[in-house]
Amino acid sequence: MSQPCEHVQLIPALAIAPWPQDGCSECLTNGERNWVHLRVCQVCGHVGCCDSSPGKHAAAHAQLANHPLARSYEPNEDWWYCYIDGVAFNVDGAPPAPSYR
Repeated sequence: MSQPCEHVQLIPALAIAPWPQDGCSECLTNGERNWVHLRVCQVCGHVGCCDSSPGKHAAAHAQLANHPLARSYEPNEDWWYCYIDGVAFNVDGAPPAPSYR
């Protein structure tokens, strides 16, 4: 994994509580549950599906809302991703990632 990108400085608190969802916000709204993995936005807590999922809603949210940082929303994963820089990294001292499962 890479070192954190400069966008980590944009987040005042590195533990953003996800929206109360048990899956991708957009997929659930559309009555679908066909996501592969979930990501949680570290700016606002939006939960979206990954780029391997049909909807790619996490990346769409990042672009539309201009929220660059997301974190895995999967059990036992604690990596982060910057959509602007295209890098995955870990944040030292960050609390464990939340999970929907």
